[in-house]
Amino acid sequence: MLFLEVDLSTGQVGTRGISGEEQRAYLGGSGLGAKILYDTTGPQTDPLGPENTLIFSIGPLTGTGFPCSGRHSIVAKSVLTGLFAESDVGGRWGTELAKTGWSGLIIQGRAQDPVYVLVTKDGLHIHDAREVWGKDTFESSARLTEKWGKGIQAAVIGPAGEKQVPLACIMHDGAHARAAGRCGLGAVMGSKNLKAVLTQGTKRPTIYDAASFKALSRTLNQQIKSAGHALSTCGTAGGIMSLEASGDLPIKNFRQSRWPEAEKLSGEVLAELYLTGRFHCGACPIGCGREIRIDKSPYGPVQGAGPEYESVGTLGSYCLVHDLEAVCQGNDLCNRYGLDTISTGAAIALGMEAYERRLLSIQDTGGLPLEWGNGSAMVEMVRQIGDRTGCGALLGRGVRQAARDLGPPAGEFSLHVKGLELPAHDPRAFFSSALSYATSNRGACHLAGFTHGLEESLTMPELGYNQPFDPFTTSGKGEMVARMQDLMGLFDSLKVCKFVLGALSIQDLLQGLQATTGQELDFTEFMQTGERIFNLKRVFNILCGVSRKDDTLPLRVMTRTRDAGRAKGQLPPLGRMLGAYYAVRGWDEFGRPRPETLRRLGLKENYEL
Repeated sequence: MLFLEVDLSTGQVGTRGISGEEQRAYLGGSGLGAKILYDTTGPQTDPLGPENTLIFSIGPLTGTGFPCSGRHSIVAKSVLTGLFAESDVGGRWGTELAKTGWSGLIIQGRAQDPVYVLVTKDGLHIHDAREVWGKDTFESSARLTEKWGKGIQAAVIGPAGEKQVPLACIMHDGAHARAAGRCGLGAVMGSKNLKAVLTQGTKRPTIYDAASFKALSRTLNQQIKSAGHALSTCGTAGGIMSLEASGDLPIKNFRQSRWPEAEKLSGEVLAELYLTGRFHCGACPIGCGREIRIDKSPYGPVQGAGPEYESVGTLGSYCLVHDLEAVCQGNDLCNRYGLDTISTGAAIALGMEAYERRLLSIQDTGGLPLEWGNGSAMVEMVRQIGDRTGCGALLGRGVRQAARDLGPPAGEFSLHVKGLELPAHDPRAFFSSALSYATSNRGACHLAGFTHGLEESLTMPELGYNQPFDPFTTSGKGEMVARMQDLMGLFDSLKVCKFVLGALSIQDLLQGLQATTGQELDFTEFMQTGERIFNLKRVFNILCGVSRKDDTLPLRVMTRTRDAGRAKGQLPPLGRMLGAYYAVRGWDEFGRPRPETLRRLGLKENYEL
């Protein structure tokens, strides 16, 4: 396994070999990215400085054709949180990198002028990017693809990343707009004067046991296709009304309990009015991506990727905007500017509440009535955040910093964990989500544990969970959240989409890994690998100052109940769950892994706290 290394300050290119021991300990993807980040950065690293490391990493299954493995991880130190950052993304880029024969890239330094890099089987080449600097992600991708021809896949930043907006993300697949969305990694890329990373491969990855791999993949594809029918038909926004009823949908910056207008934003309505097609990530039989077209609306035309659930939830219900055309336009602008829709929607909701409470005046917003439900204002604020102008320059700092700038009263409605904005799932609706948000290594993240599924209808017999949990009890939640976080870290390191959870078993993953690489792990070693990866990320954060005080939730969702719906009257007893969670993790009362835990995981000799 070989990574390419490049120092953009000097233009020097080299390689880093990954030993068999490291591969077994961290697999690839997020896990291996975390190990490289730990080795190359530290508490003093400035996220926007040339010393920050930007890591692109595929997994051992990426590019092989294993079902739903067309993914890769991007890892760095976060602009928003100052902590460990990772973003997982699908599309075709990771598959194309696998075809070059390289397993990832390690990028340091800062180019003097804008550049992009091209990765082929022959190595990494640096090119002048001034012709696409300043262009949006769609145009940049189109120009670079046209220039380099068939097979090119581009990971690009837009104007937001170039301006180092802390909410900036890294976009893939052109107008299909697959986003490495969270943690501000687009700003890290922009700080390096790096416009794009292109991949163009010709190799087919070697499969250890091709016959077994083919038979397994055929069986699993059928399982996934059958289980994923709703995702294929309606996309991720298809379940919005069930989430509204369960109390999981955030409404009006987590202030409102019910919102019948959510139906106007559903995947079913999107399909009926604007859908022109759907698209798939590499090796995926589902195809949850939405292609839409709106020729005429008050906000302008849209043609490209439609909004996923998180975009609908943040640009829509978070801001009380029920105009689907406005949400589609806001989503399209985020894709073009290269902005995380979750953090952007949350920041705009903060602005709307600040405007309502007169912490922002009409003069502060440049004459824009930043009122709840105002679709035009939401769309314009996306533009201002992307351009880093006007009120958008304030909100684009992220809700934690924007609230600090607005003054102490804004702290009550600044919804984040460790600096990362809450996604479109309310932790009052599922107590496991509350605990998972509080302890996730990158900040508030519904996918870090993906635990709410086990409080609905999902079971995991291999983990001993033979029936769903009650969402409003604490019994067993500490152990369940820890085990699910470990498992999701394994998905992120193998690079398998989490939407297949329930359709694929842990044994399926182990068989896939063995057939692909010949690497044999039993269940216990596999789960311990996930635990090792999670604890390594935790150690990184502790060295950056994280402790129990940071494993918390926003004041609003800890003290203010929803007054209707299934979650009516519920508040997560985080403190009680946190103690049980720390005990399961083998951490002390301050949230630090105990020496014996690090020793058991093979971390003790290298990672002293």
